[in-house]
Amino acid sequence: MVGTGILALPWSISQLGWIVGPVAILAFPVITYYYAMLLCDCYRTPDPIKGRRNRTYVDAVRAFLGKRNVVICGVLQYAALWGTMIGYTITTAISIASVKRSICFHRHDARCDVQGNIYMMAFGAMEIVLSQFPNLEKVTILSVIATATSFIYSLVALGLSVAKLSTYHELRGSTLVANVGEDIASLTKVWHVFQALGNIAFAYTYSWLLLEIQDTLKSPPPENQVMKKVSLYTIAGTSIFYSSLGFIGYAAFGSHAPGNVLTGFGEPFWLVDIGHISVIIHLIGAYQVFGQVVFATNERLLTSRCSTTSVFNRTCNIRFPGTRNGSFQFSLNRLLMRTIFVIFTTLVAMIFPFFNAILSILGSISFWPITVYFPMQMYMIQAKIEKGTPTWTVLYVLSFVCLVVSLVAIVGSVADISQTLRHAKIFHIEL
Repeated sequence: MVGTGILALPWSISQLGWIVGPVAILAFPVITYYYAMLLCDCYRTPDPIKGRRNRTYVDAVRAFLGKRNVVICGVLQYAALWGTMIGYTITTAISIASVKRSICFHRHDARCDVQGNIYMMAFGAMEIVLSQFPNLEKVTILSVIATATSFIYSLVALGLSVAKLSTYHELRGSTLVANVGEDIASLTKVWHVFQALGNIAFAYTYSWLLLEIQDTLKSPPPENQVMKKVSLYTIAGTSIFYSSLGFIGYAAFGSHAPGNVLTGFGEPFWLVDIGHISVIIHLIGAYQVFGQVVFATNERLLTSRCSTTSVFNRTCNIRFPGTRNGSFQFSLNRLLMRTIFVIFTTLVAMIFPFFNAILSILGSISFWPITVYFPMQMYMIQAKIEKGTPTWTVLYVLSFVCLVVSLVAIVGSVADISQTLRHAKIFHIEL
């Protein structure tokens, strides 16, 4: 569960203050865990222990809620996956620029200009090449590298925050909400508070992968019981880690906490660079984990409209000389569509290079519908909960509160992006 969303937590708490911030950062994992418990019981239908397996989140939605909700769920997941690819492009460019600036500052009489567009285009070009390899998201080594690097940059950020905090003799920050400086307009502060909620929600994105993970378990004991324990330990451990960085980072920076906490450190430059390089390596592979799902969806839709025997869909096989079984398969469909899609994604990232706002929008899209609403609806059918009962009332009240949080986060993010674009030049990125 550890991802780049953790880097925005000190900034998020700085917008919420020492009272609302801790409440929010502890409330989101509790809500995530509660609805994860409901979702675990929807792995099998109609009986949660002996029923038919629902191997993916979409399979469960189809089994319980029908085709109409499958379409809605699919659109939301597609938007979240594509948005994550945009966010990863922005985050990678920020880290590359930070490494470039760090190296530059330690050279004599060096100019330290950074060009965000160039870094985004370089990242996009690399992802175009990687996107041509099918099923790359299933390569085990990528998962190992992604996990290792995510812990590295998280630990680097935490360690640097502890070191910075140790230079002060008091906790920095405020107990008030939106108390981040007099030079920021009041309305902008409100938008940032809303964004902060979305950022925290994004950090706890978990539910859409839960059933896929549960499908790897073998029974007995029943998969839902095992997965509930796994979810408890995972979310609890992640919450401790997230809250530690969020609280210590805010205590170290106070109201000046940067949107990406790693960008707030300059020394020791080699350790800061290790953190940024870990982010870059992590996101190169993570981009494909999300991207391959999007590519497969695009190609499936296109293939359904074209003949499988057409030149566009025909698979070509190129053998590598000097090898017995080495070959590379591709089709014009894959070559053109994946290239065009990655280019388009990179262009969108160049137009909207807003780290915190993009994370907040992604968190909003994922949190209420995918984490809360669909699991709640499926569980109510599975457990045969009748309308008007205490359980029904509690579920709907909590769902409504989560919906409001998601809506205000989207409003705050879109408003902040709109406000920033008024004073920004298109394709001119300041990192």
